[in-house]
Amino acid sequence: MKQYAMTKRKALGRPTKDEAAAIDVRVLDAARALFSQKGIANSSIDELAGTLGVSKHTIYRRYASKAKLLDAVVERDINAFRDELKSAGAKATDELEALHQMALRYFKFGSSRDYSAFYLLVSAEAVISADLRERLAEWTKFALQPVLEAISSAQSAGYLCSGSTASIGEILVDLLEGANNRVRLRDATLNSSRAARKLFDDRWQVFVKAMASE
Repeated sequence: MKQYAMTKRKALGRPTKDEAAAIDVRVLDAARALFSQKGIANSSIDELAGTLGVSKHTIYRRYASKAKLLDAVVERDINAFRDELKSAGAKATDELEALHQMALRYFKFGSSRDYSAFYLLVSAEAVISADLRERLAEWTKFALQPVLEAISSAQSAGYLCSGSTASIGEILVDLLEGANNRVRLRDATLNSSRAARKLFDDRWQVFVKAMASE
């Protein structure tokens, strides 16, 4: 009887560390999917809890508000994105090639419809929300830090012209986002890996020629 009571208390008690981590992943995955489908403003903690089949308390115990939950979703994405950029750059043999590989990895991330849908919705809502616009600027700055560091290294090595690293970064991102948008909006039959890669290569060549060290 005593053993049964202990087992029952354990079953009704706090989740283990692994169980809690698994719940965290489920919450963030479901929140990202909900935000992607309905936008930030039209999503609610109540709906998220219903989707997951958990109580609101389970979510609020982890994230005090929808804004905090959004921060956590974005932070997880950004950390994964930065790790991918750094990994791509680490394989290069020189500073310009490191930037090239980072830019290519950025392009592959951004041209994914599943990945980009969330951020396109966030960007759209940021147009009319000063608070979200400010947070988006902070997120973007942190996410792109590895790219800016790679640009600075390429400048120091003489591959790129001197000048504002931030401005050069903006030009590169604008070129990449233009290519990403074309891939995202094209008919699937036109989106072969070869065609997508040509979009990237063409823009990379424009960037290198325009930003080459004099």
